[in-house]
Amino acid sequence: MKSNFLADTYFRISLDDCEPGKGRTVVMPLLGPSGTSRCIVLKPRLEQCSHEFSCYIIAHEFAHAHLHNGGWGEITDREDAADALAQHWGFPKQPFEWI
Repeated sequence: MKSNFLADTYFRISLDDCEPGKGRTVVMPLLGPSGTSRCIVLKPRLEQCSHEFSCYIIAHEFAHAHLHNGGWGEITDREDAADALAQHWGFPKQPFEWI
């Protein structure tokens, strides 16, 4: 998996810099050859969430990037696929935490 990300010039990790009333500036590369983004944008408020929830969200987003926002095996729904792969990696889905 490591080379899958490191060898891809379309892969990026960014922090969301949203400021209420001002908007955000997240620089993202053009879509890759697969026609999908492989960018992961994380929100700083993850620091305020439980460790388990934050790890799950990060693993879920890495799963999206790894799967090129597509399915996994027989799972065609991309959200279900990302959840299943994150769980396969040891990060089961967590209840959503409002902050």
